[in-house]
Amino acid sequence: MQERNPTQDFSADAFGFNPGGNAAPATPSAPDPAADGMRAALDWSAYASYGQGDAYAGIPARGGHYARAVAVCIGNRQCQRAERKGVMCPSFRLTGEALHSTRGRVEALKAVLNADGTEIDFDSPELAAAMELCVGCKGCKRECPNGVDMALLRTEYLAQRARQHGLAPRERAFAHSTRWLERWPWLGALIRLRNRLPLAARLGERWLGLAAARRLPEPAPRSFTAPPPAPSAATDRPRVALLVDSFTRHFEPGNASAAIEVLNAAGYAVEVIAPAAEDATPQRALCCGRSLLSNGLVEEARAEARRLLAALAPAIAAGTPVVGLEPSCLYLLKDEYYSLGLGAEVDKLAKLAFLFEDFVAREHAAGRFQLAFGPLSGEKVLVHGHCHQKAYGGMKPLKKALALIPGLDLEVIEAGCCGMAGSFGHEAEHHALSLQMAEADLLPALRAAPQATVVADGFSCRQQIHDGAGRQAVHAAVLMRRAMKL
Repeated sequence: MQERNPTQDFSADAFGFNPGGNAAPATPSAPDPAADGMRAALDWSAYASYGQGDAYAGIPARGGHYARAVAVCIGNRQCQRAERKGVMCPSFRLTGEALHSTRGRVEALKAVLNADGTEIDFDSPELAAAMELCVGCKGCKRECPNGVDMALLRTEYLAQRARQHGLAPRERAFAHSTRWLERWPWLGALIRLRNRLPLAARLGERWLGLAAARRLPEPAPRSFTAPPPAPSAATDRPRVALLVDSFTRHFEPGNASAAIEVLNAAGYAVEVIAPAAEDATPQRALCCGRSLLSNGLVEEARAEARRLLAALAPAIAAGTPVVGLEPSCLYLLKDEYYSLGLGAEVDKLAKLAFLFEDFVAREHAAGRFQLAFGPLSGEKVLVHGHCHQKAYGGMKPLKKALALIPGLDLEVIEAGCCGMAGSFGHEAEHHALSLQMAEADLLPALRAAPQATVVADGFSCRQQIHDGAGRQAVHAAVLMRRAMKL
């Protein structure tokens, strides 16, 4: 079986990600014979040959291929740098404690994988303490010399815990929030009521651990509905498959509408991805599985990923670009899908998947993006990048795409993680830490330019900017639509 390089997990595309190249396993891997009682939730076979013949690799005694992925860390300690540069490692920057760095977490994992006993103790309090402040930023995967993927290692840890104990009500709510909103739309009214009644917020903190001081994101009055198919006259246009993620669909449907308007105006026929005809639950919207995976529900995430792959099968077969709006969802297709054991189609999809502005910059460079924007003369624009955008090299194409708008005074904020990190900032015990992360660089930069337009593609980043600075950040597609209409 051909293996991809586990320390360079970025799929190749027009911007030169992963110069070493990737090749995903064609089929889910067979059970790991060296796992020593550990039944891994994720497919770690890409690490099967790591450390082969290296007496100093430091591979833990148990855990099989997962242990080899842990041993990718060689103790370089770049994750414990004092200077503020890049993304890695937000929790170490905040606390200054080695335990809360990638290296500290590796040491805690090695301790449980090397310990005696009939089973690996994923309930270790020391391991729980090390994992607690990992925000899954993926900075270590890009900035660590060996490319340690701590976010994925932590996902396996969470999956092992979830398999043994199930999920707490709060984590289950985080994992299933958009699915529940789709099934029971009246939950939106409860969320709005909770945000307006301090007593309800305090009870939510006491019973569920949801930070009372933090506003929960409120669903839009109407979720996104795909527009009618393009008329037959437009069928000769180049086609684009648009992935409308669950966050966009339920909370900010205007972002999807803006992207469709821009792409249509630029000469593309946009098709919103819908469930496949053979889907067992065609009435349920598609989901990439990000929230499920982030809470350790690997099997449920795998099921959602299979639904999405089935829906994308025609686009993959035709080589149609797949464009997404939410960085954490789009890059899931280019990265973690490899670890779900989904087969060779994942490698094909990874080469076709683009974040909205990646696609715009790529098409403009190729002379295919036929849209001239009006000038936003002298308008100051501050750009905050999602951690996954930074980790996967997405900031350069974002700047190139926004630079197509004449007259912008464009500045990228040099900041690490905003601190919201999905559900992290909503957890009562982490709310203050979340804001401290934002105060390191992001919020001061926003206060220094109170009149600037703020662009942030990440859903949770926009929440943090709203809550921490009282500013309404917009998606890049929204700014482009505004310039398009001038």
